[in-house]
Amino acid sequence: MKTIQFILARSLGALATILVGALAVFLVMQAAPGDPALAVLGEHATPEAVAAFRAEHHLDAPLAARFLVWLKGFATGDLGRALTIAGGASISQLIANRLPNTTFIGLYAIFFSVGLSLLIGSLAAVSRGKLADTAVTSIAALGVSMPDFWLGYVLIFFFALNLAWLPSYGFTGPFESLQGALLTGLLPALAISAPMTAVFSRTLRTTLLESTQRDYVTVARSFGFSQPFVFRHYVFRNSIIPYIVVVGLQIRYLLGGVVIVERVFGVPGIGSLMVDAAFARDYPVVQACTVVFLAIVMTVNLTVDIVCAVLDPKRTR
Repeated sequence: MKTIQFILARSLGALATILVGALAVFLVMQAAPGDPALAVLGEHATPEAVAAFRAEHHLDAPLAARFLVWLKGFATGDLGRALTIAGGASISQLIANRLPNTTFIGLYAIFFSVGLSLLIGSLAAVSRGKLADTAVTSIAALGVSMPDFWLGYVLIFFFALNLAWLPSYGFTGPFESLQGALLTGLLPALAISAPMTAVFSRTLRTTLLESTQRDYVTVARSFGFSQPFVFRHYVFRNSIIPYIVVVGLQIRYLLGGVVIVERVFGVPGIGSLMVDAAFARDYPVVQACTVVFLAIVMTVNLTVDIVCAVLDPKRTR
């Protein structure tokens, strides 16, 4: 019962955060400089044409009325139509077409980050003070300091331009060809995952070393259990919860990296759509993309809370 109450409270909190975030995004976009009407009609458009455009797209309605209409549409999946890009296409359709690409790149990056960090973080903890530990911590420090867009250009230079192993630009969607998506999405995923891998591995190393000093580990060793058994059942299992929390928190960084990396590698995802819309003063598209990103972050955080509650029921007390 306490677990259900915990999940319900977290769900309501996530929903409230999304609503507050939607309002904040709406107000910021309305206060942003520029006029969508002038972006479409040109700087020399007549006042009559501008007024007609604003009336057609309900830009002349009161601010509160526009937010309620937009919020109702968001709740029902109808995000309206783009003002200045894609020929006034449906925003819901634009996002639906691009969301799989962004999701694929994000999951691809998470796969690399989690897999590599579990390996090298455990290696560093087991080899504490040795050459392997020094090498891992040094590489992790280097990875944290590298911007993803810079790393993206470095990967393009070596693997695409010099070695010609991978394409430098463009992306094949996973529904078109999974093999093509794995190939064209490799460099973007690596560019995003490198800094996250460094953070994950350092976090895992720290939590593993802290767990090895716990009394229950000392007791387990006194029972004569082997070192691998103690590591798997007493050290690693009790270190995984802080690691999962950090993975969930880094989703925000992942989405920020996606926005930049999609532009560098020409991935037609939500990040590149949001950038194009921002330059074109298409505020409804920017609002929709931002709130979708917020909803993804809150969903992941809620999932992390639920997983941690299942692994450690004491968190629900």
